[in-house]
Amino acid sequence: MGRLSGARKGSTTMSDDVQAGRIEQLLEALRDDNEALRDHAIASLSQVGEDAVGPLIGLMADEDVLIREAATSAIVRIGPSVVGPLIEALEDDEWAIREQAASGLGKLKDPRGVDPLVKALKDKDGAVRTAAVWALERIGDARAVPGLVEALTDHTVHEDVARVLKKIGDARAVDALIDGLLGSNWMVRRHAAEALGKIGDVRGIGPLIESLKDEDWLVRRNAAESLARLGAKQAIDPLIPLLEDENTMVQETVEGVLASLGWNAKP
Repeated sequence: MGRLSGARKGSTTMSDDVQAGRIEQLLEALRDDNEALRDHAIASLSQVGEDAVGPLIGLMADEDVLIREAATSAIVRIGPSVVGPLIEALEDDEWAIREQAASGLGKLKDPRGVDPLVKALKDKDGAVRTAAVWALERIGDARAVPGLVEALTDHTVHEDVARVLKKIGDARAVDALIDGLLGSNWMVRRHAAEALGKIGDVRGIGPLIESLKDEDWLVRRNAAESLARLGAKQAIDPLIPLLEDENTMVQETVEGVLASLGWNAKP
C-alpha cells in the first residue's frame, strides 16, 4: 500500500510540473506579437482554470498594456470563481494590478464586486479610480450610489461618475447632481441635466430652469427635455425665449417640450 501511495504522489508531482510548464508556455505566448496566438493563449489559459489565476494576476503588472489586458481577459474567461482573487488584487501594491482587477470585476458584472469597487473609488491612483467607475457602471448596482455621489467631487473621474449616476437613476444622487448641474464642468452639467429628468424628482425643477441659460447648448437642450419629463409647467415662460436659441437643435427640442407642457403659440 505504501508503494502505491508513493507512486501516486510522484505522479501528482509530475502532473503539477507539467501543468506549471504549460502555464508558463501560455504566459509567454501572451507576449507574442501575433494576435491570433495571443487569443489562443487567452482561451487556453481560461481552460486551465484556477491554477492559472495567480500567474495571470502577476502578469497584470506588465509594462505593456496589451499584455496586462490579455491577462485580464484570460482571467475573466475562467468565470465567477475568480471574483475572490480579483477582489484581493484590488489591494495589491502595484497600481496596474489594481486597475486591471477593477476592470476584470466590471467585465464579470458580479455583484460581489460592488463594495470593493466602491472602496477603490478612493484609490490613490487615478487610473484605478477610473477603472472602478467603469466597472460599477457595467455592474449597474444601486448600492454604489453613495460612493459614486462622494466621488462626484473627484476631478479625475467626476465626468464619468455623472454619467454612471445618470444611468443608475437613483434619487439619492439628486442633491449631488444639482450641485454638478450648477458647477463649472460642462460635461458634468450635460449628464446632470439629463439625469435629473430621468430620476424624476421635483427638486430638480428649479435648477433645471436656471440651466436653460447655460452657455453650453446641450445642457440647455437636456434641461428642457428633463423639464418636459417632470411635467414642469412653471418652466413654460423661461422656455419660450429658447425658441430663438442660437442652436437650431435647442429650438426644435424646445418646440416639442412646450407642446408637451400644453403651451400653444398665439397666432
